[in-house]
Amino acid sequence: MDNDKQRLSVEAARLYYLSDYSQQEIATRLGVSRPTVSRLLQLAKEKGYVRIDIVDPLEDLDALGEQLRKQYRLEAVQVCYSPANEYKEIQRHISKRAAEYLYEIVQDSDIIGVTWGRTMYSVARQLEQKQVRGVEVVQLKGGVSHSHINTYAAETVNLFAEAFHTSARYLPLPVIFDSIEVKRMVEEDRHIQRIIELGRQANIAIFTVGTVKQDALLFQLGYFNEEEQRLLQRTGAGDICSRFFDANGEICSPAINERTVGIDLPDLRKKEKSILVAGSQRKIDAIRAALVGRYANILVTDQFTAQALLAE
Repeated sequence: MDNDKQRLSVEAARLYYLSDYSQQEIATRLGVSRPTVSRLLQLAKEKGYVRIDIVDPLEDLDALGEQLRKQYRLEAVQVCYSPANEYKEIQRHISKRAAEYLYEIVQDSDIIGVTWGRTMYSVARQLEQKQVRGVEVVQLKGGVSHSHINTYAAETVNLFAEAFHTSARYLPLPVIFDSIEVKRMVEEDRHIQRIIELGRQANIAIFTVGTVKQDALLFQLGYFNEEEQRLLQRTGAGDICSRFFDANGEICSPAINERTVGIDLPDLRKKEKSILVAGSQRKIDAIRAALVGRYANILVTDQFTAQALLAE
């Protein structure tokens, strides 16, 4: 092959693959016909001047999910694609995938236990209506807050109930009481006992993790004094259902845990589907600790979080 043809082939490939020129534009620029450009591009591939790699993002996500599943001994992992490693972007995508996953798995007579917070509200808003019968939806922890900050507790459980054509069962209490004595007294109410028991009976639980960072939602809601908050930040890794645990997944403050209303963390291990929906760099420690504690058997996350969990 002469040097001129080789040069034209390489130049056509550069214009086509690197500069996004059309074949007609390349023909005009090089002073050749369009069919000639097509032959030059084909020649560039045959001679190895051009290498084309196809990356299937779904295949990569499946591989990430399988690695996570094995490493943390989970039943299933749903890894979704996020275009940016940024909290709000990740939350949007994992919430959508969690909503889709629920649509796939919920069946007649299921009992769905639901928590609250920004991620759970995002999941609830993206749920599609599904025609099922006998489904029950119940709050897994107290949903009353005296703060001006919205927890979306009522909105979340209502949207879940609406999606599955049922009524919501509320736990109309603060999630954390000031004293153990008052909390125990309130839990003696028959209605409250029924709601808590229904949460224990739920075969599906869906929840996220909170952090122990300064801007954590539970800290903003004013449940803790400064000493308690410092204790949780010093010893804790995160929380599920407002129950705080350390890096090993163990309760880090039994005293605070005794004042908390809602499902106990060991009960999550008994669920048929215990679904953790969480992602982002700021939640890595909390997610890892939750998985080490085996509070979830299904994880919904993004590729950035998955890679970080595998790297540890």
